[in-house]
Amino acid sequence: MLGPRQEAQAALFYDFSLEDHVPQDHLLRSIDRFVDLSSARAYLADFYSHTGRPSVDPELLIRMLLVGYCFGIRSERRLCEEVHLNLAYRWFCRLDLSDRVPDHSTFSKNRHGRFRDSELLRHLFETTVARCIEEGLASGQRMAVDASLIEADANKQNSTPKEEWDASTINPADSGRAVREYLDTLDDAAFGAASDVHPKFTSHSDPASQWTAARKGPAFFSYSDNYLIDTDHGVILDVEGTRSIRQAEVGSTKTMLTRVKDKFGLVPDWMIADTAYGSGPMLGWLVDRKIDPYSPVIDKAGRPDGTWTRAEFDWDAENDQYICPEGHALKQFRRNYSDPNRGPTDKGTARYRALKEVCQACPSKQKCCPNADARKITREEHEDARQVARGLAKTAEYQIAMKLRKKVEMLFAHLKRILGLGRLRLRGPCGANDEFLLAATAQNLRKLAKILPAPQQTRKV
Repeated sequence: MLGPRQEAQAALFYDFSLEDHVPQDHLLRSIDRFVDLSSARAYLADFYSHTGRPSVDPELLIRMLLVGYCFGIRSERRLCEEVHLNLAYRWFCRLDLSDRVPDHSTFSKNRHGRFRDSELLRHLFETTVARCIEEGLASGQRMAVDASLIEADANKQNSTPKEEWDASTINPADSGRAVREYLDTLDDAAFGAASDVHPKFTSHSDPASQWTAARKGPAFFSYSDNYLIDTDHGVILDVEGTRSIRQAEVGSTKTMLTRVKDKFGLVPDWMIADTAYGSGPMLGWLVDRKIDPYSPVIDKAGRPDGTWTRAEFDWDAENDQYICPEGHALKQFRRNYSDPNRGPTDKGTARYRALKEVCQACPSKQKCCPNADARKITREEHEDARQVARGLAKTAEYQIAMKLRKKVEMLFAHLKRILGLGRLRLRGPCGANDEFLLAATAQNLRKLAKILPAPQQTRKV
Protein backbone atom coordinates (compact mmCIF):
# COMPACT_ATOMS: atom_id res chain seq x y z
CA MET A 1 0.00 0.00 0.00
CA LEU A 2 1.02 3.61 -0.35
CA GLY A 3 3.16 4.70 2.57
CA PRO A 4 2.74 7.90 4.57
CA ARG A 5 4.01 11.22 3.20
CA GLN A 6 7.59 11.99 4.21
CA GLU A 7 7.80 15.23 6.12
CA ALA A 8 10.76 16.79 7.89
CA GLN A 9 10.38 16.80 11.63
CA ALA A 10 12.02 19.61 13.51
CA ALA A 11 14.10 18.68 16.53
CA LEU A 12 15.77 20.66 19.23
CA PHE A 13 18.95 18.61 19.27
CA TYR A 14 20.76 16.51 16.67
CA ASP A 15 23.42 13.87 17.19
CA PHE A 16 25.43 14.45 13.99
CA SER A 17 29.07 13.81 13.02
CA LEU A 18 30.67 14.83 9.71
CA GLU A 19 33.21 12.05 10.15
CA ASP A 20 30.45 9.43 9.96
CA HIS A 21 28.84 10.92 6.86
CA VAL A 22 31.93 11.12 4.61
CA PRO A 23 32.39 7.79 2.76
CA GLN A 24 35.56 5.90 3.57
CA ASP A 25 36.46 5.64 -0.13
CA HIS A 26 35.89 9.32 -0.87
CA LEU A 27 38.75 10.95 -2.84
CA LEU A 28 39.17 13.69 -0.24
CA ARG A 29 39.91 11.14 2.50
CA SER A 30 42.92 9.89 0.53
CA ILE A 31 44.02 13.40 -0.44
CA ASP A 32 43.72 14.71 3.13
CA ARG A 33 46.54 12.43 4.30
CA PHE A 34 48.97 14.15 1.93
CA VAL A 35 48.00 17.79 2.47
CA ASP A 36 50.60 19.28 4.81
CA LEU A 37 49.73 22.88 5.70
CA SER A 38 51.50 22.93 9.05
CA SER A 39 54.01 25.50 7.79
CA ALA A 40 51.52 27.77 5.99
CA ARG A 41 50.80 30.08 8.93
CA ALA A 42 54.49 30.52 9.76
CA TYR A 43 55.25 31.01 6.05
CA LEU A 44 52.72 33.86 5.86
CA ALA A 45 53.36 35.41 9.27
CA ASP A 46 55.45 38.30 7.91
CA PHE A 47 52.67 39.29 5.51
CA TYR A 48 50.04 39.90 8.21
CA SER A 49 49.69 42.92 10.47
CA HIS A 50 50.10 42.46 14.23
CA THR A 51 47.06 44.63 14.87
CA GLY A 52 43.54 44.90 13.48
CA ARG A 53 40.71 42.45 12.97
CA PRO A 54 41.65 38.74 12.80
CA SER A 55 41.84 37.45 9.24
CA VAL A 56 40.32 34.35 7.66
CA ASP A 57 42.50 31.32 8.35
CA PRO A 58 44.80 30.94 5.28
CA GLU A 59 44.74 27.15 5.72
CA LEU A 60 40.97 27.22 5.17
CA LEU A 61 41.38 29.24 1.96
CA ILE A 62 44.04 26.87 0.64
CA ARG A 63 41.93 23.80 1.42
CA MET A 64 38.96 25.34 -0.38
CA LEU A 65 41.12 26.13 -3.42
CA LEU A 66 42.41 22.55 -3.47
CA VAL A 67 38.83 21.26 -3.40
CA GLY A 68 37.98 23.53 -6.30
CA TYR A 69 40.88 22.45 -8.50
CA CYS A 70 40.61 18.75 -7.58
CA PHE A 71 36.97 18.67 -8.67
CA GLY A 72 37.04 21.21 -11.48
CA ILE A 73 35.23 23.98 -9.56
CA ARG A 74 37.19 27.02 -10.66
CA SER A 75 34.56 29.69 -9.99
CA GLU A 76 35.21 30.97 -6.48
CA ARG A 77 31.61 32.07 -6.05
CA ARG A 78 30.39 28.58 -6.94
CA LEU A 79 33.12 27.02 -4.80
CA CYS A 80 31.80 28.82 -1.72
CA GLU A 81 28.30 27.52 -2.48
CA GLU A 82 29.54 23.95 -2.94
CA VAL A 83 31.58 23.98 0.28
CA HIS A 84 28.53 25.34 2.11
CA LEU A 85 26.35 22.45 0.89
CA ASN A 86 28.71 19.47 0.51
CA LEU A 87 29.49 17.54 3.69
CA ALA A 88 32.70 16.01 2.33
CA TYR A 89 33.99 19.44 1.34
CA ARG A 90 33.19 20.80 4.81
CA TRP A 91 35.00 17.85 6.39
CA PHE A 92 38.12 18.43 4.26
CA CYS A 93 38.08 22.18 5.01
CA ARG A 94 37.74 21.55 8.78
CA LEU A 95 34.36 23.32 8.87
CA ASP A 96 31.58 22.21 11.20
CA LEU A 97 27.92 22.43 10.18
CA SER A 98 27.53 25.74 11.99
CA ASP A 99 30.77 27.32 10.68
CA ARG A 100 30.48 30.09 8.11
CA VAL A 101 32.07 29.72 4.67
CA PRO A 102 34.27 32.72 3.70
CA ASP A 103 32.97 35.13 1.09
CA HIS A 104 34.28 34.66 -2.46
CA SER A 105 35.90 38.13 -2.44
CA THR A 106 38.31 36.94 0.27
CA PHE A 107 40.09 34.75 -2.28
CA SER A 108 40.84 37.66 -4.61
CA LYS A 109 42.17 39.85 -1.82
CA ASN A 110 44.51 37.15 -0.54
CA ARG A 111 45.58 35.83 -3.95
CA HIS A 112 46.56 39.24 -5.30
CA GLY A 113 48.18 40.16 -1.99
CA ARG A 114 49.71 37.81 0.57
CA PHE A 115 49.62 34.59 -1.45
CA ARG A 116 51.34 36.12 -4.46
CA ASP A 117 53.84 38.22 -2.52
CA SER A 118 54.93 35.23 -0.44
CA GLU A 119 54.83 32.73 -3.36
CA LEU A 120 52.68 30.54 -1.13
CA LEU A 121 51.20 28.56 -4.03
CA ARG A 122 54.65 27.53 -5.26
CA HIS A 123 55.58 26.59 -1.71
CA LEU A 124 52.42 24.46 -1.53
CA PHE A 125 53.22 22.79 -4.85
CA GLU A 126 56.82 22.03 -3.85
CA THR A 127 55.62 20.59 -0.53
CA THR A 128 53.44 18.18 -2.51
CA VAL A 129 56.35 17.25 -4.80
CA ALA A 130 58.52 16.56 -1.75
CA ARG A 131 55.83 14.22 -0.43
CA CYS A 132 55.74 12.37 -3.76
CA ILE A 133 59.50 11.90 -3.59
CA GLU A 134 59.27 10.77 0.03
CA GLU A 135 56.65 8.15 -0.92
CA GLY A 136 58.93 6.80 -3.65
CA LEU A 137 56.82 7.97 -6.59
CA ALA A 138 59.61 10.04 -8.20
CA SER A 139 63.22 8.93 -8.54
CA GLY A 140 64.33 11.73 -10.86
CA GLN A 141 66.24 9.36 -13.15
CA ARG A 142 64.07 9.93 -16.22
CA MET A 143 62.19 13.16 -16.84
CA ALA A 144 59.98 14.39 -19.65
CA VAL A 145 59.01 17.92 -20.63
CA ASP A 146 56.25 19.37 -22.78
CA ALA A 147 53.95 22.38 -23.08
CA SER A 148 50.23 22.76 -23.71
CA LEU A 149 48.23 25.76 -24.85
CA ILE A 150 45.67 27.10 -22.38
CA GLU A 151 43.26 29.70 -23.70
CA ALA A 152 43.55 33.10 -22.00
CA ASP A 153 40.61 35.17 -20.76
CA ALA A 154 40.83 37.52 -23.74
CA ASN A 155 39.28 37.90 -27.20
CA LYS A 156 40.22 39.42 -30.54
CA GLN A 157 37.48 42.06 -30.43
CA ASN A 158 39.34 43.80 -27.63
CA SER A 159 42.81 43.87 -29.20
CA THR A 160 45.18 45.96 -31.32
CA PRO A 161 47.17 44.92 -34.44
CA LYS A 162 50.94 44.87 -34.05
CA GLU A 163 51.35 47.85 -36.42
CA GLU A 164 49.43 50.05 -33.96
CA TRP A 165 50.62 48.59 -30.64
CA ASP A 166 53.18 50.59 -28.67
CA ALA A 167 53.84 49.51 -25.08
CA SER A 168 55.83 52.67 -24.33
CA THR A 169 52.64 54.77 -24.46
CA ILE A 170 50.95 52.81 -21.64
CA ASN A 171 50.65 54.63 -18.31
CA PRO A 172 50.92 51.99 -15.53
CA ALA A 173 49.02 54.22 -13.11
CA ASP A 174 45.92 54.14 -15.32
CA SER A 175 46.18 50.43 -16.19
CA GLY A 176 44.75 47.27 -14.70
CA ARG A 177 46.67 44.60 -12.84
CA ALA A 178 47.21 42.36 -15.90
CA VAL A 179 48.61 45.28 -17.94
CA ARG A 180 51.01 46.26 -15.15
CA GLU A 181 52.23 42.66 -14.93
CA TYR A 182 52.77 42.70 -18.69
CA LEU A 183 54.96 45.80 -18.41
CA ASP A 184 56.91 44.24 -15.53
CA THR A 185 57.69 41.06 -17.51
CA LEU A 186 58.76 42.60 -20.84
CA ASP A 187 62.40 41.75 -20.00
CA ASP A 188 61.51 38.26 -18.78
CA ALA A 189 62.47 35.50 -21.24
CA ALA A 190 59.31 33.58 -20.36
CA PHE A 191 57.05 36.39 -21.58
CA GLY A 192 58.56 39.38 -23.36
CA ALA A 193 62.24 38.80 -24.14
CA ALA A 194 62.15 35.27 -25.60
CA SER A 195 61.66 36.57 -29.14
CA ASP A 196 61.87 39.90 -30.99
CA VAL A 197 58.87 38.93 -33.12
CA HIS A 198 55.72 40.77 -32.10
CA PRO A 199 52.38 38.95 -32.12
CA LYS A 200 49.86 39.75 -34.84
CA PHE A 201 47.40 41.06 -32.23
CA THR A 202 47.81 42.21 -28.63
CA SER A 203 44.95 41.96 -26.15
CA HIS A 204 43.97 45.06 -24.19
CA SER A 205 42.78 43.08 -21.16
CA ASP A 206 45.72 40.62 -21.05
CA PRO A 207 48.59 41.87 -23.27
CA ALA A 208 51.05 39.22 -22.00
CA SER A 209 49.01 36.46 -23.64
CA GLN A 210 50.06 35.27 -27.10
CA TRP A 211 47.92 35.37 -30.24
CA THR A 212 48.46 31.94 -31.78
CA ALA A 213 47.04 29.51 -34.33
CA ALA A 214 49.22 26.60 -33.26
CA ARG A 215 46.23 24.23 -33.12
CA LYS A 216 45.75 24.57 -36.90
CA GLY A 217 42.34 26.11 -36.31
CA PRO A 218 40.95 29.54 -35.42
CA ALA A 219 43.59 31.67 -33.68
CA PHE A 220 43.13 32.73 -30.05
CA PHE A 221 45.00 34.31 -27.13
CA SER A 222 46.74 31.79 -24.90
CA TYR A 223 49.45 30.97 -22.40
CA SER A 224 51.63 27.84 -22.38
CA ASP A 225 51.56 25.52 -19.38
CA ASN A 226 54.98 23.81 -19.19
CA TYR A 227 55.34 20.56 -17.23
CA LEU A 228 58.50 18.77 -16.12
CA ILE A 229 57.49 15.30 -14.96
CA ASP A 230 59.10 12.19 -13.55
CA THR A 231 58.22 9.27 -15.82
CA ASP A 232 58.11 6.66 -13.03
CA HIS A 233 54.51 7.49 -12.08
CA GLY A 234 53.86 10.75 -13.94
CA VAL A 235 54.51 13.04 -10.97
CA ILE A 236 54.79 16.72 -11.93
CA LEU A 237 58.15 17.94 -10.61
CA ASP A 238 57.85 21.53 -11.77
CA VAL A 239 55.51 23.82 -13.68
CA GLU A 240 56.11 27.13 -15.43
CA GLY A 241 53.84 29.49 -17.33
CA THR A 242 55.13 31.21 -20.48
CA ARG A 243 53.92 32.85 -23.65
CA SER A 244 52.91 30.41 -26.36
CA ILE A 245 56.06 30.62 -28.46
CA ARG A 246 58.65 27.88 -28.92
CA GLN A 247 61.60 29.94 -27.63
CA ALA A 248 59.84 30.65 -24.32
CA GLU A 249 58.66 27.05 -23.90
CA VAL A 250 62.13 25.60 -24.56
CA GLY A 251 63.74 28.19 -22.30
CA SER A 252 61.44 27.24 -19.45
CA THR A 253 62.97 23.73 -19.50
CA LYS A 254 66.28 25.14 -18.28
CA THR A 255 64.47 27.11 -15.57
CA MET A 256 62.56 24.06 -14.34
CA LEU A 257 65.55 21.68 -14.41
CA THR A 258 67.67 24.19 -12.50
CA ARG A 259 64.91 24.76 -9.93
CA VAL A 260 64.35 21.02 -9.39
CA LYS A 261 68.07 20.49 -8.91
CA ASP A 262 68.37 23.33 -6.39
CA LYS A 263 65.21 22.41 -4.46
CA PHE A 264 65.26 18.60 -4.46
CA GLY A 265 68.76 17.70 -5.68
CA LEU A 266 67.36 15.79 -8.68
CA VAL A 267 69.35 15.63 -11.93
CA PRO A 268 67.94 13.26 -14.57
CA ASP A 269 69.91 10.71 -16.57
CA TRP A 270 67.35 10.99 -19.38
CA MET A 271 65.60 14.10 -20.69
CA ILE A 272 62.67 13.14 -22.93
CA ALA A 273 61.01 15.68 -25.22
CA ASP A 274 59.52 16.18 -28.68
CA THR A 275 61.09 17.81 -31.74
CA ALA A 276 60.52 21.37 -30.49
CA TYR A 277 63.26 20.80 -27.88
CA GLY A 278 65.75 19.35 -30.40
CA SER A 279 67.58 22.57 -31.26
CA GLY A 280 71.36 22.72 -31.05
CA PRO A 281 71.60 25.13 -28.07
CA MET A 282 69.08 23.12 -26.02
CA LEU A 283 70.80 19.81 -26.77
CA GLY A 284 74.19 21.38 -26.00
CA TRP A 285 72.90 22.66 -22.65
CA LEU A 286 71.74 19.17 -21.70
CA VAL A 287 74.87 17.34 -22.88
CA ASP A 288 77.10 19.79 -20.99
CA ARG A 289 75.28 18.69 -17.82
CA LYS A 290 75.68 14.97 -18.57
CA ILE A 291 71.97 14.56 -19.36
CA ASP A 292 71.12 12.24 -22.26
CA PRO A 293 68.72 14.04 -24.65
CA TYR A 294 66.09 11.64 -25.96
CA SER A 295 64.57 14.02 -28.47
CA PRO A 296 64.31 14.19 -32.27
CA VAL A 297 66.90 16.59 -33.64
CA ILE A 298 65.83 19.68 -35.58
CA ASP A 299 67.86 19.10 -38.75
CA LYS A 300 67.62 21.31 -41.83
CA ALA A 301 70.60 19.75 -43.62
CA GLY A 302 68.44 17.91 -46.17
CA ARG A 303 68.92 18.77 -49.86
CA PRO A 304 65.87 18.77 -52.16
CA ASP A 305 67.88 18.02 -55.32
CA GLY A 306 68.80 14.50 -54.15
CA THR A 307 72.52 15.18 -53.73
CA TRP A 308 74.55 14.01 -50.76
CA THR A 309 73.50 15.56 -47.46
CA ARG A 310 75.75 16.39 -44.55
CA ALA A 311 74.83 13.06 -42.97
CA GLU A 312 76.69 11.30 -45.80
CA PHE A 313 79.99 12.87 -44.65
CA ASP A 314 81.96 11.45 -41.72
CA TRP A 315 83.12 13.84 -39.01
CA ASP A 316 86.77 13.54 -37.96
CA ALA A 317 86.90 15.38 -34.65
CA GLU A 318 90.61 14.72 -34.07
CA ASN A 319 91.64 16.53 -37.25
CA ASP A 320 88.71 18.99 -37.32
CA GLN A 321 87.50 17.95 -40.76
CA TYR A 322 84.78 16.12 -42.70
CA ILE A 323 85.52 13.12 -44.92
CA CYS A 324 83.37 12.73 -48.02
CA PRO A 325 82.17 9.31 -49.30
CA GLU A 326 85.06 9.31 -51.80
CA GLY A 327 87.60 9.73 -48.97
CA HIS A 328 88.50 13.39 -49.54
CA ALA A 329 88.85 15.90 -46.70
CA LEU A 330 86.83 19.07 -46.21
CA LYS A 331 88.72 21.45 -43.94
CA GLN A 332 87.85 24.70 -42.28
CA PHE A 333 91.38 26.11 -42.55
CA ARG A 334 94.28 24.92 -44.70
CA ARG A 335 96.70 27.52 -43.38
CA ASN A 336 96.77 29.99 -40.48
CA TYR A 337 94.83 33.23 -40.97
CA SER A 338 94.99 36.36 -38.87
CA ASP A 339 91.69 37.63 -40.29
CA PRO A 340 88.94 36.75 -37.77
CA ASN A 341 86.35 36.84 -40.58
CA ARG A 342 87.76 33.57 -41.86
CA GLY A 343 86.70 31.84 -38.66
CA PRO A 344 83.22 30.79 -37.46
CA THR A 345 80.34 33.01 -38.53
CA ASP A 346 78.34 35.17 -36.16
CA LYS A 347 75.59 32.54 -36.26
CA GLY A 348 77.70 29.98 -34.40
CA THR A 349 78.50 27.94 -37.52
CA ALA A 350 81.78 27.04 -39.24
CA ARG A 351 82.30 26.31 -42.95
CA TYR A 352 84.27 23.34 -44.24
CA ARG A 353 85.42 23.27 -47.87
CA ALA A 354 86.94 20.74 -50.22
CA LEU A 355 89.70 21.62 -52.68
CA LYS A 356 88.39 22.80 -56.04
CA GLU A 357 90.76 20.66 -58.07
CA VAL A 358 89.81 17.56 -56.07
CA CYS A 359 86.06 18.10 -56.61
CA GLN A 360 86.50 18.83 -60.33
CA ALA A 361 88.24 15.49 -60.85
CA CYS A 362 85.95 13.48 -58.56
CA PRO A 363 83.75 10.86 -60.30
CA SER A 364 80.90 11.55 -57.82
CA LYS A 365 80.70 15.29 -58.43
CA GLN A 366 77.18 15.07 -59.86
CA LYS A 367 76.00 13.37 -56.66
CA CYS A 368 77.82 15.85 -54.43
CA CYS A 369 77.96 19.39 -55.88
CA PRO A 370 76.77 19.48 -59.50
CA ASN A 371 76.22 23.24 -59.50
CA ALA A 372 79.29 24.33 -57.48
CA ASP A 373 83.01 24.23 -58.08
CA ALA A 374 83.65 22.54 -54.70
CA ARG A 375 81.53 21.09 -51.88
CA LYS A 376 80.95 23.18 -48.77
CA ILE A 377 79.49 22.02 -45.44
CA THR A 378 78.46 24.12 -42.46
CA ARG A 379 78.83 22.83 -38.92
CA GLU A 380 76.87 24.33 -36.03
CA GLU A 381 78.37 25.24 -32.69
CA HIS A 382 76.48 22.44 -30.90
CA GLU A 383 76.87 19.81 -33.60
CA ASP A 384 78.57 17.41 -31.15
CA ALA A 385 75.47 17.48 -28.93
CA ARG A 386 73.23 17.00 -31.96
CA GLN A 387 75.28 13.96 -32.90
CA VAL A 388 74.83 12.57 -29.38
CA ALA A 389 71.05 12.90 -29.80
CA ARG A 390 71.20 11.24 -33.22
CA GLY A 391 73.15 8.34 -31.75
CA LEU A 392 70.62 7.92 -28.93
CA ALA A 393 67.80 7.87 -31.48
CA LYS A 394 69.20 4.62 -32.89
CA THR A 395 69.05 2.77 -29.56
CA ALA A 396 66.31 0.58 -28.11
CA GLU A 397 66.06 2.95 -25.15
CA TYR A 398 64.87 5.68 -27.52
CA GLN A 399 61.72 3.72 -28.32
CA ILE A 400 61.08 3.33 -24.59
CA ALA A 401 61.61 7.06 -24.11
CA MET A 402 59.08 7.96 -26.81
CA LYS A 403 56.46 5.79 -25.08
CA LEU A 404 57.24 7.38 -21.72
CA ARG A 405 56.82 10.85 -23.26
CA LYS A 406 53.10 10.15 -23.64
CA LYS A 407 52.73 10.41 -19.87
CA VAL A 408 53.12 14.17 -19.96
CA GLU A 409 50.55 14.39 -22.76
CA MET A 410 48.14 12.32 -20.66
CA LEU A 411 48.57 14.79 -17.80
CA PHE A 412 47.56 17.66 -20.08
CA ALA A 413 44.52 15.69 -21.23
CA HIS A 414 43.58 15.10 -17.58
CA LEU A 415 44.16 18.78 -16.84
CA LYS A 416 41.69 19.92 -19.50
CA ARG A 417 39.07 17.18 -19.47
CA ILE A 418 38.87 16.24 -15.77
CA LEU A 419 40.01 19.40 -13.99
CA GLY A 420 38.39 21.64 -16.60
CA LEU A 421 41.37 23.94 -17.16
CA GLY A 422 40.76 24.58 -20.86
CA ARG A 423 40.52 28.34 -20.36
CA LEU A 424 42.05 30.57 -17.72
CA ARG A 425 39.91 32.65 -15.38
CA LEU A 426 42.75 34.82 -14.05
CA ARG A 427 44.62 37.31 -16.21
CA GLY A 428 48.25 38.30 -16.47
CA PRO A 429 51.45 36.25 -16.05
CA CYS A 430 50.92 35.95 -12.28
CA GLY A 431 47.33 34.83 -12.70
CA ALA A 432 48.34 32.18 -15.24
CA ASN A 433 51.10 30.86 -12.98
CA ASP A 434 48.73 30.77 -9.99
CA GLU A 435 46.24 28.63 -11.90
CA PHE A 436 48.96 26.34 -13.29
CA LEU A 437 50.48 25.80 -9.83
CA LEU A 438 47.14 25.00 -8.20
CA ALA A 439 46.17 22.61 -11.00
CA ALA A 440 49.54 20.81 -10.85
CA THR A 441 49.23 20.54 -7.06
CA ALA A 442 45.77 19.00 -7.45
CA GLN A 443 47.05 16.53 -10.05
CA ASN A 444 49.90 15.40 -7.78
CA LEU A 445 47.52 14.99 -4.84
CA ARG A 446 45.14 12.94 -6.96
CA LYS A 447 48.11 10.84 -8.08
CA LEU A 448 49.09 10.16 -4.47
CA ALA A 449 45.49 9.29 -3.60
CA LYS A 450 45.21 6.89 -6.54
CA ILE A 451 48.47 5.03 -5.92
CA LEU A 452 48.29 5.15 -2.11
CA PRO A 453 44.56 5.13 -1.23
CA ALA A 454 43.38 5.58 2.34
CA PRO A 455 42.92 2.31 4.26
CA GLN A 456 39.28 1.25 4.52
CA GLN A 457 37.76 1.26 7.99
CA THR A 458 34.79 -0.79 9.10
CA ARG A 459 31.84 1.46 9.81
CA LYS A 460 30.16 1.11 13.19
CA VAL A 461 26.61 -0.16 13.04
